[in-house]
Amino acid sequence: MHILIIDDNEELLYGLQKLLQDAHYYVDIAVTLTQGSEKLSTKNYDLILLDWMLPDGTGIELLKRLRHEKISTPVLLFSSKKEVEEKVEALDGGADDYLEKPFSNIELLARIRALLRRESTQKQSSITIGKLVIDFSSRSVLVENNPIKLSAKEFELLELLILNANTVLTRYQISEHLNRDFDHLSASNIVDAHIKNLRKKLNADELIETVRGVGYRIGC
Repeated sequence: MHILIIDDNEELLYGLQKLLQDAHYYVDIAVTLTQGSEKLSTKNYDLILLDWMLPDGTGIELLKRLRHEKISTPVLLFSSKKEVEEKVEALDGGADDYLEKPFSNIELLARIRALLRRESTQKQSSITIGKLVIDFSSRSVLVENNPIKLSAKEFELLELLILNANTVLTRYQISEHLNRDFDHLSASNIVDAHIKNLRKKLNADELIETVRGVGYRIGC
């Protein structure tokens, strides 16, 4: 997998480059929008890590240009901005995820894996886990060839768990994902309720594992 990092904080930039190379990704770096655009014009990347503030403009400007040009490469935007409005602007501008600085390497790697899995899964359209078939393009679910009606939130929850297969997701991470407007985060008991409903509809208590005191995981 090839990743492009665009950030003018050289200490962070080179630290991320080493982190991702150690995780067996191919990594290119740029410190300005101009450098980043040049690299994007000559190579296809699987993921872009993009800082909000850069010497020659903002990451949002590049992001909007990429989406206008129908370039769908996943983009994880990170910034020290804490305001809800900025997070909403990032997502509305076409970002696939948003990470607030400072962030932990563990969380960054988890988000990268999720984005790359999602991109890979969407390309293959559907995935089968035991008696369960999920079609991501039509957002449909079959259990033993029988269609199952899920709410939008339930499908998003199932998708999130599958794209992070074998990774424990905390209740906070799940809640944050299900409330992408960032206006509020649901209480953990709301997440538990969604999990309960999903298990019941899928008739698959064994599929979604509870990790006591932490959260939930799907094993594949």
